[in-house]
Amino acid sequence: MIQWDEGGEIRSALWHSENGIAPHKKIQIVDDTLTADIAYRLACEGKAMLYKGDFQNARQLLQALLRRVDKPSKKSTRADRVAKEKTKSPLDIFNLHRLTQSQRARILGMVLIPINADHSIPLRRAPNVVQACFEVYGEQAEPYVISLRELLGVISAHEWRKKGVPILSRDDEEISIHPHYGVFSPIRGEYIELVLKAPLPSAIQKKSIAFDIGVGTGVLSVVLAIREIKQIFATDQDDRAIACAKENIMRLGLSTQIEIHKTNLFPKGKAALIVCNPPWLPAKPSSSLEHAIYDPDSQMLKGFLNGLNDHLLPDGEAWLILSDLAEHLGLRTRIDLLGLIEQAGLKVLGRLDTKPRHHKVFDREDSLYFARSAEITSLWRLTTK
Repeated sequence: MIQWDEGGEIRSALWHSENGIAPHKKIQIVDDTLTADIAYRLACEGKAMLYKGDFQNARQLLQALLRRVDKPSKKSTRADRVAKEKTKSPLDIFNLHRLTQSQRARILGMVLIPINADHSIPLRRAPNVVQACFEVYGEQAEPYVISLRELLGVISAHEWRKKGVPILSRDDEEISIHPHYGVFSPIRGEYIELVLKAPLPSAIQKKSIAFDIGVGTGVLSVVLAIREIKQIFATDQDDRAIACAKENIMRLGLSTQIEIHKTNLFPKGKAALIVCNPPWLPAKPSSSLEHAIYDPDSQMLKGFLNGLNDHLLPDGEAWLILSDLAEHLGLRTRIDLLGLIEQAGLKVLGRLDTKPRHHKVFDREDSLYFARSAEITSLWRLTTK
């Protein structure tokens, strides 16, 4: 629960935070008279602001806070920043980036919005967010409070879920994946192209079975099905991912070809092809929403590699999809990765590489530009020794 004083009366509501932020202790009721400068000061002091004015003005306030958070210091020129970065290691820059992002999220998360039990917003000029909030929070019996920043993320996720992400065309038909909130969206299509191009192992001819480890939205299972693999068993432990994958697979009419199992890594049995796109960075996630990006101590990567000997059919292959961003950031070396493959009793048959094309690759203002601009995404073809 979250509590606040409103006109001398203590009020409360349920608190929701998908990022795992604890209920705020210091809360001030604010409205359209609040200036951005005062809001920024309150946020920096750790005081949350429960907005009771016009919704569109609340959005403008959040944008004003964003400009203040991202505004470089007057004393700092770009040349100064570049000079300072040259004295830091890649790992130092990455850690500073995460710290900055955390502080940024904390300040921007201080603007709160009340939501009714039916998911409507009791503010002037508020949009209809009932379906978007229902998809994330389910049925509610009483009013609740969330940060405006989280609400905008919920709305954005709902739009992506409706619109879908095109992944490829088949017979003049565009095939799209519809991601759910909290499930990693396949907007970076370069790894999908690698799975489409990689030569299928000869073992597929004898037994057309594949495993998709960490199914997420179901995108790779769909690609494998399009490549005419007859039976695909996909796994995940996250309930949202499982629901999302099942919905996408059903929409595309592939339910008889693809089965989803809630389990850690491997289903029972063996397969001719096992595909895995684990989180690419071996670091600790700061919230449940980051589990698709960060893999603490490479736990999923190690579990996948170490389980392949027990689950690959003779002449079968494992396709490990991995970016080398971790190497450029000093989080893992290429020698480390090859060592994990060797220790698991595997050998490399080949590797397909591609360059990512998302906008951050070209953004020189991004603090991680030095790593993103050099990044390569690879599909490693592995087999047992």
